[in-house]
Amino acid sequence: MAAVAESPAAAAAAEDREPQREAVPGLESQRRQIENGENGRGPPLRTGESWFLVERHWYKQWEVHVQGGGQDPSTFPGCINNAELFEDQVNWRLKKGLVEGEDYVLLPAAAWHYLVSWYGLEHGQPPIERKVVELSSIQKVEVYPVELLLIQHSDMDTAHPAQFNRTDSIDLVLRTAQEQFLVSPQEETRLWIKNAEGSFERLCNTRVTVLDAALQTGQVVIMETRNKDGTWPSAQLPAMSSTSEEDEDFQGQPGICGLTNLGNTCFMNSALQCLSNVPQLTNYFLKNRYLEELNFCNPLGMKGEIAEAYADLVKQAWSGHHRSIVPHVFKTKVGHFASQFLGYQQHDSQELLSFLLDGLHEDLNRVKKKEYVELCDAAGRPDQEVAREAWQNHRRRNDSVIVDTFHGLFKSTVVCPDCGNVSVTFDPFCYLSVPLPVTHKRVMEVFFVSMDPRRKPEQHRLVVPKRGKISDLCVALAKHTGVSPERMMVADVFSHRFYKIYQLEESLSSILDRDDIFIYEVSGRAAIGENSREDVVLPIYLRERTPARDYNNSYYGLMLFGHPLLVSVPRDRLSWDALYHILLYRLSRYVTRPSSDDEDDGDEKDLEDKDNLPKPGHVAGGSSQDPGPEQAGPSSGVAGGSRAPVDNAPGPSHWPQRARRKHLFTLQTVNSNGTSDRSTFNEDTHGVSFSSQPYIAIDWEPEMKKRYYDEVEAEGYVKHDCVGYVLKKAPVRLQECIELFTTTETLEKENPWYCPNCKQHQLATKKLDLWMLPETLIIHLKRFSYTKFSREKLDTLVEFPIRDLDFSKFVVKPQNESAPELYKYDLIAVSNHYGGLRDGHYTTFACNKDSGQWHYFDDNSVSPVTENQIESKAAYVLFYQRQDVARRLQPQPSLSDPPASPACGTPANFEFMDIN
Repeated sequence: MAAVAESPAAAAAAEDREPQREAVPGLESQRRQIENGENGRGPPLRTGESWFLVERHWYKQWEVHVQGGGQDPSTFPGCINNAELFEDQVNWRLKKGLVEGEDYVLLPAAAWHYLVSWYGLEHGQPPIERKVVELSSIQKVEVYPVELLLIQHSDMDTAHPAQFNRTDSIDLVLRTAQEQFLVSPQEETRLWIKNAEGSFERLCNTRVTVLDAALQTGQVVIMETRNKDGTWPSAQLPAMSSTSEEDEDFQGQPGICGLTNLGNTCFMNSALQCLSNVPQLTNYFLKNRYLEELNFCNPLGMKGEIAEAYADLVKQAWSGHHRSIVPHVFKTKVGHFASQFLGYQQHDSQELLSFLLDGLHEDLNRVKKKEYVELCDAAGRPDQEVAREAWQNHRRRNDSVIVDTFHGLFKSTVVCPDCGNVSVTFDPFCYLSVPLPVTHKRVMEVFFVSMDPRRKPEQHRLVVPKRGKISDLCVALAKHTGVSPERMMVADVFSHRFYKIYQLEESLSSILDRDDIFIYEVSGRAAIGENSREDVVLPIYLRERTPARDYNNSYYGLMLFGHPLLVSVPRDRLSWDALYHILLYRLSRYVTRPSSDDEDDGDEKDLEDKDNLPKPGHVAGGSSQDPGPEQAGPSSGVAGGSRAPVDNAPGPSHWPQRARRKHLFTLQTVNSNGTSDRSTFNEDTHGVSFSSQPYIAIDWEPEMKKRYYDEVEAEGYVKHDCVGYVLKKAPVRLQECIELFTTTETLEKENPWYCPNCKQHQLATKKLDLWMLPETLIIHLKRFSYTKFSREKLDTLVEFPIRDLDFSKFVVKPQNESAPELYKYDLIAVSNHYGGLRDGHYTTFACNKDSGQWHYFDDNSVSPVTENQIESKAAYVLFYQRQDVARRLQPQPSLSDPPASPACGTPANFEFMDIN
């Protein structure tokens, strides 16, 4: 095998860019070294190792090149080019939001150096080297390190960017600043950080990491050096006071205060803003009632530190003296007590909320010593008696402002399927996680290619089962086209070739939304495979012979172009000449047949010298012998494989005349990538036979292609009416989600119930009902679906009322008809999530407890909104306050007070087209 099968021109260009190159191994050896070798992509991550980013398209092109054996010069990837990964070509900063596997691949150092030595790196581009760090006991490549802006106290206007891993120590930051500003390590120095609001804070402990210090990209770090007189320059800098001048005289509406994003902490900010706008909880902290209830000895708590950190945050936000505050102290506390929130990865606002509510409860638990309480089953007793006992037992161990505000009670009924034993228990809850009705459909876009050459490809938008098969895609398309699913073949087309041809039983989940899927109409008798007398489906590629820039301009390469085809042809008695005319017919929409004026004077001589034609399997300009009726009959059908002659297709008697005309192209058997030539055809007096599945390339000379091939028409397609339909998921009402939550379900095999009567585990039925509701009800919409089949985010619009959410029909406890407000709730806050599974952004809508005005909180930014802006597909966690509590907390206005603005409104109406 050759070292690297590349065109001389490509090799020359590469040598110009990378003059010193190591000996290049063969392509198969390259593949093994990069993909499977000791130093390839396989080894596990090790802390401190270097890995490199490579632009995915270049890497995919390299894969195609090595898999194809390097026979096609067009697949040669050239120098490594990561331009698409950079924001600019001056500072060479990475674009934000790059995703591994979609935008780039990661290679260990050895694999990267191999590729650079073989192919070179685009001139002027720096390698994108990143380190492996350990975060929460997990090794990962830190693609986006923290970029700090280093400033010297004597020159506050000049910043020097420097990148650090989150596991680097603050001491390394200090030493880097000393080197940058040419300050001797013997001189005494210290660091300050400038927060987003303009205040400064000393970095006292240099042994902590960048992660623990909550430093973020763009953070200003100031290094000062002690003066000779023993004083520090910071003593003479008014800006280094604890409060910025900007906020000293600021007076705004309490509670209307943003939270700085410390780096992917929007999830935390959203949860904090929601909780901060729960009136009774915020009043509890503002009035310092928490000071008397801090529990420092609770082994389940956090020594009161979470409660104190949250209290500081609430007091700042409701002081009215800050437009925005930086929650870095709170973030550090959270990471200290909950390692899952260490670092600056994106997390879930509901998970943070769950941790915070539990942490606040234990830090503020009025029960200093928890007694043991035995859980008792109903055992036939009245529900009210059992519920009262369960709630009393819960309060004996759990008594806090969190329980007062957020805790309610479930009724759980479990029934054994064998003996019918019924178990009833009552369990406390802090929030409701309600499911969304899940659609089992998926919308896919495909291109349909008809056997009729006069029809352009059609773009279709199809609704198929989410867990369906390829056959379901064909059935859905059949409803639009009238073509039987049995006459369809599905393929993924990439880079002018078939990336994959699917079998009918394969899962639709293997097709990504971004894939280019073509569905071809083939003969009803068509099949791919050997030893079959049915028609055979031939994958057809289009190639153009193009001169490469060789040293002597004598080398010609072949480059793929256009869309490939799947053409079904008769398996038996098929000649090369017949195949030529079948393909000419299939291309007739955008390939012009030569007229009589185009006849070549030399054709007559060529016909006489037909014995000198290249053998079949190499060039199919014509058969090596004139086709007779035995060969011509079955070969003259449409490309679908019909044995009858087709309209405008040449009959047997016309082929000796056709041979006199110019042949527009030649045919060549190739491998599945359309690169290297193969001899898989054998032609004898009975036609062409196959030794394996053939791929055919139609090779064009540049002049012939320019003269007879219409590129504009070849690329043309039409849109089916279905593409114009706006397919939107039908909205659901919040009440439907609650009904689904209280629906009887059968337990899964992984979580059976032990029946005390049968003495064995059973797949029992379970039903949850609401018995007692809290003052503030948190409803978590389960938008993130994780199953063994799929992972997805549900973007269904949930219509929720802003006021008068009535729970009376969901509560099974006997109700007090004289107090209907005990079951009606008004909305006070919403945590929103925008984006998908791997990325996203959290914001908050909240109603200010003092003004009754709704605001939109987006990290630092806060803006007023109207009530009809609140309902959206992004709604994730809803906060409702019971109406009797709202009236109790509302201050009584004096006669001179203006009327308060309403806190609620009527949600806007939406109209959607259901895809079900």
